[in-house]
Amino acid sequence: MQIINLDLPKRLLFGNNCLDEFIIDFCELPFRKVMVIADPHVKSALEKLFEGFQEAGIFYVLDTEISKEPTVDDFNRLLSVAEKNFVDAVIGVGGGSVLDIAKLVAALCCTGAAVEQVFGKGKVEKRKLFLACLPTTAGTGSEVSPNAILLDSQDKLKKAVISPHLVPDVTCIDPVLTHTVPPTVTAFTGIDAFTHCIEAFANKNAHPVIDMYALEGIRLLFENLPKAYANGEDTEAREKIALGSMYGGLCLGPVNTAAVHALSYPLGSEYGLAHGLSNAMLLPHVLEYNLPEGVKKYGAMAVAIGVEDGGSELDKAVKGIAKIKELCRKLEIPEKLTDFDIPFSVVSDLAKSALQVQRLLVNNPKELLENDIIKIYSNLF
Repeated sequence: MQIINLDLPKRLLFGNNCLDEFIIDFCELPFRKVMVIADPHVKSALEKLFEGFQEAGIFYVLDTEISKEPTVDDFNRLLSVAEKNFVDAVIGVGGGSVLDIAKLVAALCCTGAAVEQVFGKGKVEKRKLFLACLPTTAGTGSEVSPNAILLDSQDKLKKAVISPHLVPDVTCIDPVLTHTVPPTVTAFTGIDAFTHCIEAFANKNAHPVIDMYALEGIRLLFENLPKAYANGEDTEAREKIALGSMYGGLCLGPVNTAAVHALSYPLGSEYGLAHGLSNAMLLPHVLEYNLPEGVKKYGAMAVAIGVEDGGSELDKAVKGIAKIKELCRKLEIPEKLTDFDIPFSVVSDLAKSALQVQRLLVNNPKELLENDIIKIYSNLF
């Protein structure tokens, strides 16, 4: 077996209402100047958090302006706020965008490094500040991963920072915080997590240690996403998709994703499509493209989502992809880019942008050339 490196949070809390335990534990730590970066829609969680801070005499500065995928400018603004307030801890409370930027602020605060200097893998040398991540969606897995993504508006590209120093000190996954997430966001973020698991499982760098997380994440998310989509207060479904999302996040560091994510990035950076939506639209088409090289893994994936374990691997894999298409229909995922006023004439430009995401394309089980990518995008029209 090849060597893998699985970096984990120093402490992981998981379960309904574990936010309460996090607050008690955090207030006993020595940190007294905290920056909280939060989604603007998590008012009840913040009220609980700040009540605890007030009782413990903790000063905090709050920012709730990250409502979409963060940019380099967003990061620079927040870094300046953190440094001016001499904070000694950063807490992210929100979806993947909030958590990613919180991780970067904690990692680069008071280091003098510009974020442009650390794009890539292994370029963050250390982290001075305590970091905690509290996800309010079940999707990106950022709360347990060493990855953070920023949009470089100047280059119109999403760029990644990958470092073990981005893994939080404490991760608190309280499924109750996801109950108020609207159905559309539940679908998009859930399919993002589902894609993490699938792309990690059928990947050139796939590893038995990660396969265990990926396959169980695939099963949990496939079975429970439609339930949480139909009823956001379904406690059991919310717990299970939060767990599946966490498993997907654990896949990102050692194995990472592949072509679905690479092709998704230009749709987000150039046309503003939600990341999970782009993944959901692309997923079945990329799976069909990969099928000749991914038959065995896709067959196992199919069994995990309910296909009968009999017949050839190819037959099972084809049925599995059909079930994934059915899942997307249940979640009312749009199928055509024309629904978002994206013209067919941009397909070639999209393909050129996607080709720049080689850090993910090299993981794909089947090589993609520019014409292959053009054909996949063309299926979305």
